[in-house]
Amino acid sequence: MALRLTCRRFFTAAAALALAVPLTLFGVSGPASAAAPGPVVWNDDFNGPAGSAPDSSHWGYDTGGSGWGNNELEYYTNSRSNSAMDGAGNLVITARKENPGGYSCWYGSCQYTSARLLTAGKFTQQYGHVEARIKIPRGQGIWPAFWMLGSNIGSVGWPQSGEIDIMENIGREPGTNHGSLHGPGYSGGNPLTGTTTLPGGAALADAFHTFAIDWDPSGISWSLDGNVYERHTPADTNGNQWVFDHPFFIILNVAVGGNWPGSPDGSTSFPQQMLVDYVHVNAASSSGTPTGQITGYGGKCVDVSGSNTADGTQVQLWTCNGTGAQRWTVNTNGTLSALNKCLDVASGGTANGTKVQLWTCNGTGAQKWTYSGGQLVNPQSGKCLDATGPSSADGTPLQIWACAGSANQHWNLPS
Repeated sequence: MALRLTCRRFFTAAAALALAVPLTLFGVSGPASAAAPGPVVWNDDFNGPAGSAPDSSHWGYDTGGSGWGNNELEYYTNSRSNSAMDGAGNLVITARKENPGGYSCWYGSCQYTSARLLTAGKFTQQYGHVEARIKIPRGQGIWPAFWMLGSNIGSVGWPQSGEIDIMENIGREPGTNHGSLHGPGYSGGNPLTGTTTLPGGAALADAFHTFAIDWDPSGISWSLDGNVYERHTPADTNGNQWVFDHPFFIILNVAVGGNWPGSPDGSTSFPQQMLVDYVHVNAASSSGTPTGQITGYGGKCVDVSGSNTADGTQVQLWTCNGTGAQRWTVNTNGTLSALNKCLDVASGGTANGTKVQLWTCNGTGAQKWTYSGGQLVNPQSGKCLDATGPSSADGTPLQIWACAGSANQHWNLPS
């Protein structure tokens, strides 16, 4: 994707806090169906009366005409002229060719107004299924988006905070949706990205479509109308940090102009409207990713010491107690995760006795495990997960050791 996103995302967070790709790309054989989501944890169905404001307990606004780092032409307002319910169950974001407020933009007197709504300070989510049903606007220079930013952007900046673009479209590509990730070393003009295009020359603006992601510690998958077309995992960052293991907030906006879509021209009609039927957020589904206790020597559980989420925390045996420190997810990418981090061989070691710890999921071989004959094997080292000693006492640290088929190397995974 173009450099369009670099500064736009940074300024957005500051304000909040002050050609088609085939479906076989990225390892997704298509069309694949998205996994069934877990329970709803947040939603807005936009059922207010016609002309009313969006729910202020859910949504705030970015306002202004700074160009948002992309030389955009609109001035974002919090006016009902630019964002309101239609009384038929939709939020309508309207881009207009007008400047009734006499607003000043980076290029002089503003030519357009629009709106950008966000849940910063009101709702954030880490992992799960994030979905919206949207009928996008159309026309050269029109740029609608449904996306997310890391809630820590005020302290770490962009792109360290991370950005997840669920829906982006530009008017000159009427049938194409872009899905992207931005993080350190893969941002701006070089994100992790992919597209899908409607068949038969259909335009996304012709009807409502459902745009969604499924997000867990193993990676993020994008779907359009329930069909998965793209997936990225920590292994795709080429050694750069994966920054998608913390809460994010949601943004809906319609930009006008900018470096990527270009300016409106004589073919562009106004006003242009984006209709949002709903935004739903579901907890992560356990479908295909069993979650529960891992039991081993002496009937004890694999446990994160003190429920501590710091990188390097010891992983040990402990009497099973049902806490989150003993709740492990068997991810489809070969990792085991608890407390939103991964089971990791310290420093990627391969020697007998190398300790096993909790660490930020990064897709390396130190965090890969296979399960065979009751043994958990780290393929990078060829060694087995092993209870030191052997001992089954509470607090016994776990390590890797040459596979011997012994009782202290036998584990039962959740099903």
